[in-house]
Amino acid sequence: MILAKILLIATLLAQEQPNFAGQWIVAPANEQGNRGPARGDMGSGWGSPITITQDATRLTVEYAFFSRGDMQPPLKFVFALDGTETKNTVMMGDGIQSQLSNARWDGNKLVITTIHSFRNPENGQPMTSEVRQTLSLESNTLIVETTRSGVLGGASSTTRSAYNKAPQRR
Repeated sequence: MILAKILLIATLLAQEQPNFAGQWIVAPANEQGNRGPARGDMGSGWGSPITITQDATRLTVEYAFFSRGDMQPPLKFVFALDGTETKNTVMMGDGIQSQLSNARWDGNKLVITTIHSFRNPENGQPMTSEVRQTLSLESNTLIVETTRSGVLGGASSTTRSAYNKAPQRR
């Protein structure tokens, strides 16, 4: 009986985490009971399409934010899958913005918590905002549930975005 329990625990620990790799596009509204971003909602915080690469140690999310005329490269975010803090920087608005993130597995879901630093527009004091993105796969659909902390007296919010695999180009 003890051996059976040990084997069961070893089997559960050996189960592979989902692989989110691929190119994903926002699912149309009401498809599969999920919805894409509603008008005016910030959705996942990532664009569409997104390209995700994943290996045993990290997950990378890349998407075009700027138009071709802006001559800016796609935004690229790298997250360590072992919970180690990662720093991503993007050139936006007044300059370079840094984001500190950590990613951890919660069963078969990947939870990415990112701290955004900014200055209070009223008094210039430094502030932070937390964004938590939970990635999961449901019937070959990538679900990104995004929770944003309230900022400057605003309420926190949660959105749920569905992405379908992009068709393969030939």
